[in-house]
Amino acid sequence: NLYLNCNKNLSSEKQKSMLSMQMGTQMLKLRGSSKGLVRFFYLDEHKSCIRWRPSRKNEKAKISIDSIREVCEGKQSEIFQRYAEGSFDPNCCFSLYYGEHMESLDLVSTTGEEARTWITGLKYLVAGISDEDSLAKRHVTTWLKQTFTEADKNGDGSLSISEVLQLLHKLNVNLPRQKVKQMFKEADTDDTQGTLGFEEFCSFYKMMSTRRDLYLLMLSYSNHKDHLNTDDLARFLETEQKMAKVSKDHCLDIIRKFEPCSENQKHDVLGIDGFTNYMRSPAGDIFNPDHYSVNQDMTQPLCNYFIASSHNTYLMGDQLMSQSRVDMYAWVLQSGCRCVEVDCWDGQDGEPIVHHGYTLTSKILFRDVIETINKYAFVKNDYPVILSIENHCSVPQQKKMAQYLIEILGDKLDVSNIKADESGQLPSPEALRGKILVKGKKLPPNIDENAEEGDVSDEDSADEMEDDCKLINGDVCTYLVSICSKKLDNLMKESKIRDREDPDSFTITALPPAGKTMDKTGSKVNTESKYFVSVSISTTHRGRHRGRKTMKLSRALSDLVKYTRSVGLYDIEVSSLSETKAHQVMQQKASSFIQFNQRQLSRIYPSSYRVDSSNFNPQPFWNAGCQLVALNYQSEGRVLQLNRAKFYSNGNCGYILKPAFMSEDAFNPNVEDPIPGQMKKQLVLKVISGQQLPKPKDSMLGDRGEIIDPFVEVEIIGLPVDCCKEQTRVVDDNGFNPMWEETLVFMVHMPELALIRFLVWDHDPIGQDFIGQRTIAFNSMMPGYRHVYLEGMEEASIFVHVAVNDVTGKARAASGIKGLFHRNPKQASLDSHTAVQHSRKNPFGAHLLRRTASAPTKGQPKIKKGLPDIAIDTKDYSSEGASEERESGEGEKASAATSHYEAAPLNPPVTFTPTPYFSVPGQF
Repeated sequence: NLYLNCNKNLSSEKQKSMLSMQMGTQMLKLRGSSKGLVRFFYLDEHKSCIRWRPSRKNEKAKISIDSIREVCEGKQSEIFQRYAEGSFDPNCCFSLYYGEHMESLDLVSTTGEEARTWITGLKYLVAGISDEDSLAKRHVTTWLKQTFTEADKNGDGSLSISEVLQLLHKLNVNLPRQKVKQMFKEADTDDTQGTLGFEEFCSFYKMMSTRRDLYLLMLSYSNHKDHLNTDDLARFLETEQKMAKVSKDHCLDIIRKFEPCSENQKHDVLGIDGFTNYMRSPAGDIFNPDHYSVNQDMTQPLCNYFIASSHNTYLMGDQLMSQSRVDMYAWVLQSGCRCVEVDCWDGQDGEPIVHHGYTLTSKILFRDVIETINKYAFVKNDYPVILSIENHCSVPQQKKMAQYLIEILGDKLDVSNIKADESGQLPSPEALRGKILVKGKKLPPNIDENAEEGDVSDEDSADEMEDDCKLINGDVCTYLVSICSKKLDNLMKESKIRDREDPDSFTITALPPAGKTMDKTGSKVNTESKYFVSVSISTTHRGRHRGRKTMKLSRALSDLVKYTRSVGLYDIEVSSLSETKAHQVMQQKASSFIQFNQRQLSRIYPSSYRVDSSNFNPQPFWNAGCQLVALNYQSEGRVLQLNRAKFYSNGNCGYILKPAFMSEDAFNPNVEDPIPGQMKKQLVLKVISGQQLPKPKDSMLGDRGEIIDPFVEVEIIGLPVDCCKEQTRVVDDNGFNPMWEETLVFMVHMPELALIRFLVWDHDPIGQDFIGQRTIAFNSMMPGYRHVYLEGMEEASIFVHVAVNDVTGKARAASGIKGLFHRNPKQASLDSHTAVQHSRKNPFGAHLLRRTASAPTKGQPKIKKGLPDIAIDTKDYSSEGASEERESGEGEKASAATSHYEAAPLNPPVTFTPTPYFSVPGQF
C-alpha cells in the first residue's frame, strides 16, 4: 500500500507540474551581458518543447525536451556567476543544459515554488526519454505532432490540401498531385470534408509510410504471406541479422512490443507495420547495442589504451579572442573526455587563473575550474580523469594551486602512488577508478628534500603559443595581431570545414613570425587593420641556465604528480608534442615512436597556427599508438565525429583498448601489409534506400528550396592501406525515400583501427551540399539489414545490408564478373519482379502495393558496369557484392595499393526496384 501511495503521489505531482508548465510562467531569461529579458515560458501541447515569447525569431525560440542534458537547481552556471552576489534568490534560479555543446538556458522565476514546479516537471520529462525503445516510439510521435503543427499555417487545427502539398515539398516529396489528392480523400473520413485533423493526418501518413523495401523483405521470409509468424521471424533474425538460437519467447516479445494491430497480436504474427516498427527501433540500428556499455578489458596498463583528450578545454571558440568558461569542463567530461587541459597563469590578488596566454581570451579562476571538475568528473563514468596542467605560474601561486587541488578534490585526487609491478608498467584504468591524476612537471629526485622549490626543464612544455608565436624582449611580450573587417568566426565556413576530406585544409594561418605582418592568405595587410596588444609578464620564475630553458617548480605541486610526469620525448611517463613535431618524429623515427607508445604515454596537441580552433586528423597518431590525442572539443566537425565514433565503441567511457597486434614488433602501420599473415576482412555493404532526408542546412531558400538529389558516400578511415571511399549513384528529386540498391565492397586489413563513415550529399550542377553523416567504429557494425540514422537528425536514415567476411589469400585481377550475383535466381530471397508476381496472387498484397506511395513505376534503374573478378577464399557470405569502380580521392593517395573486391554470395539480400516515389516508417 505504501508503494502504491508513493506512486500515486508521484503521478499527481507530475501531472500538476505538467499542467502548470503548459499554462506558462513569466520568468527572467539571463544573457550574461545585460540585466536579462522578461519572457513568458511554456511547455507546448505535445510536451516536446519548451517555448518562449516574445521573440524576434519565433520558430527558433524553443528547446526540444529531447535535447536537454541536465536540469540544475540554483545559481550553478557560468552565466549566473557573472552577476553580483545577492542579485537573485538561489531558490528562484535554475538552468537547463541542452544540445551537443551543453549550452545553458538560465532562468529566474518570481517565486521559489514556481522554480520547483519547473525543475520537477523538466526532470520528469527528461527521465521519460531515457529508455531507448520508448524514445524511438516517441520520436515518430513527436515528429508527427510537430510536422502537423508546422504545416497548419492558419492555425485552425486541420490541414487543407494546399497545406499538405506545401508540406510534401518541404519533406522533399516529389509526388503526382493526383496521387496526393487520392490519398487525401481516403484519409478524410469525418464530417469536415476537405481538411485533415490530426488523426486523419496520421492515417494519411500511414498510407505513405508502408515501405516497399521492407514489405518485400517481409514477403521473402513469410512464404509470401502478409505477416511473419514466430518461425518466420526467428529464421529472419538468424539468417540475416546473425542472431544465435532465437527462441519463440523472444519472437513473441518482439510481436508484443512492436505490433500495433490487436488482431495480429492475438494470432502471434508480425504485420508490415510491426515489422517496420521493429526495423526502425534500436534493435535494427547499425550500432552494436553491447557497445553502449563498457565491453573491453580495463585491467591493462594505461599505455595500452587510447584516451579521449581535450585541448584548451576552457575555450568556447577560437584561440585568440573567445570566451573561457568553466561550463566547458562540465560538458567535455560528461561527453566522455578523460583528459582535460588547464592553462594556469598568475592572477590578481594571488589567485591563479586559467586562460590562453598572450591572447585576448577571457580569464576564469583556477579554483572554479577545479570545483567544476570535482563535480562533473565522474557523472557519466568513474574511470580516471587526467588533469593536464600547463603551469605558467610563480611559485607562490603554484602553492595555491596545490592547496586547491588537495582541498577540493579530496580523496578523488590520486596521491597513493600505486606500486607498478615488476615490469614497471603503469596502473590500469580499473585500478584508478574514481581517481583524478595530475599530469605536470615533477622535481628531479636529486634535489634537496627540504627545498620548497627547484628548477625543472621547460624545453618540453606544451606551450604552443610560446613555441611558435611569441616574441619576448625583456619582460614584455608584444604581439601583432591582424584583425580583419569580419570577426574571426566568419573567416571559416563551418559547413565547408565540417566534412572537408583534407584535415590540413582546416588550418587558418595564425600569428606571423616575429616582426612580420600577414593576413590569412599570407599577404601583407593594411596597417589600419592591425591591432597591437602588449602583455606584461613576470619573468622572475623563469630563466635560462647554461642555454637551457628552465622554470621554478613548487614542491607542493610537484608532489601531486605521480604517473603522468611531463617530460621530453626520450624520457619516461608522458611526452607532449605538437602535431607538427609528432609528424616529424613519425617520418624520421617511426619505429622508435611506435615502440615508445607501447611502454609510455604520448600526448599530441594541435599546432599553434590553428587559431580558429580547428582540428588535425587524429587517425595517423592513433595508428602510431599515441594515447592522448588532444582535440578542440568546441569545434564541431569531421574530426570530432571521428573521435566520438572511436570512443563510443566502449561505452563512451573515454578509454579504448589498443589492439593486441600494436604491441608486436612486426607492426608497421605505414606499409601495405601491416602485420604479415593477419587475416583481413571484406565488407560487402549494400546501400538500399533513404528515409526522410532533409534539405541541406545552408539551403538558400530553406524549406521552399528544390527537392534534393541525394547520393551516399561511404568512407573507411584507418591505416593508410585501408583508407578509401565509394559512392552510390544520384537519385533525382527524391529526398523522402530514394532507392539506390547499390553494393559497395571494401577490403580492410586492420578493422580494429578502422572507422566507417556514411555521408549523404545533395548533388548540385555546380557541386554538392552536405546533408548529414554517421560515423561508427568498424567493429561496432551489426550484420544484416540495418538503419543508419544520421547524427543529430530525428528520423533521417539510410537502410543498408551489412556482411563482413574473413578473407585469406591474395587478390588477383580478372574480368567478366558481370551478372555473377544472379547466376542462380532461385538462390536469391526475392527480387522485385517476383515479388510483384506473387502480390497478384495475394489480394491484400496487391492492394497494399497499389496504395503505397512507393509503388513500382515504369522507370528502370541505371545499369552498372561490372568490376574485375578476384580470386580469394571467403567465409560467411551473406550479401551480394556489386560495385562500380570510382576514384577514391584522398583514400587512393593514402595507398595506391588499396582496391575493392567482390565475391559470390551464398545468400544475397533482397533486390528492390528503385522508384521516384517516397515512403516513411509506419510506426503506429
